[in-house]
Amino acid sequence: MTMHTTKHAVAFSPDAQNTKLLRNALGQFATGVTVVTAASRDGPVGITVNSFSSVSLDPPLVLWSISKGSRRYQYFEGAEHYAIHVLGAHQSDLCHGFSKSAHVLRDLPHGVNENGVPVIDACLARFECVRVAGHHGGDHLIVVGQVVQAEVRGGDALAFFAGEFRHVAHKSDG
Repeated sequence: MTMHTTKHAVAFSPDAQNTKLLRNALGQFATGVTVVTAASRDGPVGITVNSFSSVSLDPPLVLWSISKGSRRYQYFEGAEHYAIHVLGAHQSDLCHGFSKSAHVLRDLPHGVNENGVPVIDACLARFECVRVAGHHGGDHLIVVGQVVQAEVRGGDALAFFAGEFRHVAHKSDG
């Protein structure tokens, strides 16, 4: 018989003194890992993002958010066109690269779409977007975009849970 041990729950009211506790609680929600790319005056830029979500199928809308305190905020706050890349399990190095530098694409092969946006190949999915809205939400900007082109392929997903990267296996046919 397998026994499961459950740690006790900690109830709290989020405030400035317990932001780590809030971050840990939020980390209990497993998310996919994406890289958002855009063209900029400094060349192609990207940022690792796990705050990505579908909003609507008709019209096709997605959202993501960026910290107003991010050094990359300047590149994305006004970007009219950008691409969101859903990373596969084999792309954790790419994720780490974008976590460290906005300019990883300078040294990596990539394409450019008709709107000048850098695009990365071999991702599980790619959503090429035009910005339709930006909403200020606390210390983040929530960016809503309309998907104008998309690409999808099979494979295992890269996920983030409880402060660590995980792999989510794709169900095989057979």
